[in-house]
Amino acid sequence: MNWDDVRIFLAIARSGQILGAARALGLNHATVARRLDTLEAALGARLVARHTHGSELTSEGERFLAHAERMESEMLAASETAGSEAAGVSGTVRVGAPDGFGVAFLAPRIGELAERHPDLTIELVPVPRAFSLSRREADIAVTLERPREGRLVARKLTDYRLGLYAGRTYLDRHDTPASVDDLAAHRLVGYVEDLLFSASLDYTGEFSRSWHSSIAISSAMGQTEAVRAGAGIGILHAFMARRDPDLIPVLPEHGLTRSYWTVVHEDLRAIRRVALVSEFLAEIVERDRAIFG
Repeated sequence: MNWDDVRIFLAIARSGQILGAARALGLNHATVARRLDTLEAALGARLVARHTHGSELTSEGERFLAHAERMESEMLAASETAGSEAAGVSGTVRVGAPDGFGVAFLAPRIGELAERHPDLTIELVPVPRAFSLSRREADIAVTLERPREGRLVARKLTDYRLGLYAGRTYLDRHDTPASVDDLAAHRLVGYVEDLLFSASLDYTGEFSRSWHSSIAISSAMGQTEAVRAGAGIGILHAFMARRDPDLIPVLPEHGLTRSYWTVVHEDLRAIRRVALVSEFLAEIVERDRAIFG
């Protein structure tokens, strides 16, 4: 069995299509299909069912996937130990994070890590979505909840505060609400409900049971920009809102707390570059913990 064929199988399993795997690997479609045929012939089993609009693993493919991922982990570990310990850290680490944490907090600090380890490539993917570590969509995920299943290792980074804010221009045009009940008379900014990727984001009811978002935006950064520009009152991350003088706290006695966690697949936590980036995240959050309260 050829490891390169197994690597191609993993790419197909994770992308859900041969064409997507080919793009991710920088190969042509025919080569990927041929290498899959070779692997299936070597194993004597059909691993992937090919359809017009994509591919899916067969039951044999699902069983082989677990073995293939362990092989991948062993190859990664071998590549770590084969080089000199003094050679420094190199390679690529992808960090997936919610856009608020990824853009507002991590992006301005990520250059510090690059300065320390110039041979390390860091890919930051700060978007409003969840990441599958088992499908290797990221090496490290920053999540809003601690995972309860899967071969994942979680570490709490910090609690953070959310509160009601309005743009200065909005409050110049409207009365400032004196109570939660007054929110019903205001234009409210919130998430697109059917696109919530975590139950932790379903918090409008904790402020008002009658909350109705006149403007719904599926990202924390987008909500912050809309509120800052005077679109209405929104529930914003305090560590993002406090730094902008045009964002004014509304009903500051009302707020809530959520948490950030770092999550790494069990197979990757011993990889030196992954462990190093995970420690860096913990370090910078601890250093600047006061901004999250």
